[in-house]
Amino acid sequence: MGLTANWSYPTTIKFGAGRISELGEQCKAVGMAKPLLVTDKALAALPITAQARDILDAAGLGRAVFSEVDANPTEANMQAGLDVYRAGGHDGVVAFGGGSALDLGKMIALMVDQPVSVWELEDIGDWWTRANPDTIAPIIAVPTTAGTGSEVGRAGVLTDSATHRKKIIFHPKLLPAITICDPALTVGMPAFITAGTGMDALAHCLEAYCSPHYHPMSQGIALEGMRLVFENLPRAYATPEDLDARANLMSAAAMGAVAFQKGLGAIHSLSHPVGAVYNTHHGTTNAVVMPMVLDFNRPAVESVVSRACGYLGIDGGFDGFRAHIVALRERLAIPPNLSALGVERARLDDLTEMALLDPSCGGNPVEMTRENTRALFEACL
Repeated sequence: MGLTANWSYPTTIKFGAGRISELGEQCKAVGMAKPLLVTDKALAALPITAQARDILDAAGLGRAVFSEVDANPTEANMQAGLDVYRAGGHDGVVAFGGGSALDLGKMIALMVDQPVSVWELEDIGDWWTRANPDTIAPIIAVPTTAGTGSEVGRAGVLTDSATHRKKIIFHPKLLPAITICDPALTVGMPAFITAGTGMDALAHCLEAYCSPHYHPMSQGIALEGMRLVFENLPRAYATPEDLDARANLMSAAAMGAVAFQKGLGAIHSLSHPVGAVYNTHHGTTNAVVMPMVLDFNRPAVESVVSRACGYLGIDGGFDGFRAHIVALRERLAIPPNLSALGVERARLDDLTEMALLDPSCGGNPVEMTRENTRALFEACL
């Protein structure tokens, strides 16, 4: 049969410090006259959000904002945003913030007027074709962290509040029409968010790089993305105002999201249920389980990881790479294990079942079973 695959690549990106100033004109370029800025509770009170609203206001686009966005957004958050969107007569979404705000902004734009529920648009087969594409509102994405890469993705993660399952909702028109990547917006992030989001970008690149699926373009992007994180995350963590380091991390975040079209794996299938049940920070949770997942996947990835080390300037092959990850985690004050995040052994059976239902399982280089996934969770405690 040969090598066959379906590939897709991202959108228009306006990249550079200070480019938030273009927000008004970019909204008009995609036809917005009354956008709703969607952000999270913490960001809503910060100067960068006031700045964005001032720019919209000065362009005659109003200053409407919705900020009832939880760290792991749910369908209740989405419904509250939809109520505000409809009541305000809005005609587009500016998704402004980290992964939670970006994802929820995309969900609001998607569900403005759909004939089906959001759960009927989960990323399973061709479920996305159930949506009416003509009612999806235009989206402009403005990331204020450098981690998830949701600003260049065609999906959003939503937590089902009844089952505590994180579900990936997909539609091609969830790809933002325009993304403004302004690294200056990330300077004020708390250190632990810089660390967690940077490790999230690394997890995306690492899992994509190790995925067994065929996607050479993503493979190359993942490799360079890892290099950018390794070289720039310690700099941004130690010197928050280093704009070059911030810019390189913002690039790495977008690269990770492009690369993981090739697949994710056990890092994400473990961290998604932990985040849904314990409300932990997604990128930090990824960082916690990363060395243990490397051990789990070693039989399948040792050679490909060793090959990367030459490009990344890491000595010692697979063992050197793993040691580099552990040293980076310590430098960034990442908790050492899942117990430190509050995960209880009594919940491991439930978490194992949730992990096996997570779509990231399919990209892991070693097949995940009930037995080995439970053992992997044990190793992470």
